[in-house]
Amino acid sequence: MGSHPRGVVADPRTPPFADDAAAGLRQDAGMPQSLAHIALVVRDYDEAIAWYRDRLGFTLVADEYQPAQDKRWVLIRPPGAPDGATTLLLARAATPEQARFIGDQAGGRVFLFLQTDDFDRDYEAMLGNGIAFVRPPAVQPYGKVAVFLDLYGNKWDLVEFAERAGSDSRKGRAVER
Repeated sequence: MGSHPRGVVADPRTPPFADDAAAGLRQDAGMPQSLAHIALVVRDYDEAIAWYRDRLGFTLVADEYQPAQDKRWVLIRPPGAPDGATTLLLARAATPEQARFIGDQAGGRVFLFLQTDDFDRDYEAMLGNGIAFVRPPAVQPYGKVAVFLDLYGNKWDLVEFAERAGSDSRKGRAVER
């Protein structure tokens, strides 16, 4: 891999300063973008819907059969998330290769971050709903956090970001896990 003018190792297949060109696109007010859905590979639609709904209180946004591909379009979102917020797309594994990633979508690292406005309330409710925590609550400079497992073993952070003067707490700092 080649070197980058800012000391970052760059992929030689990437045109020089491609990140600078992308930065220009990000600043163009005519190109607002956001993440719409994040795919989560699951073994079974109904068991995943039930777990996220009953254990975490998620809302079922859509559940539509797609006959051309013999699959369902299943979207869920956390409780209290506004309409239009990023949703999880529950994607049933269709091949053995896809099935190998069920429960390990991030290679053993924390995959998703569930933000809360009241860590203690949600932590206690999750314990009461049988959620398995693999890392106990800890106060970090960016907020209060604990790591839990979903029904397949994917790691999630439950996090209440610390308020910072003049900043948006939703832009909390992610940490290496």
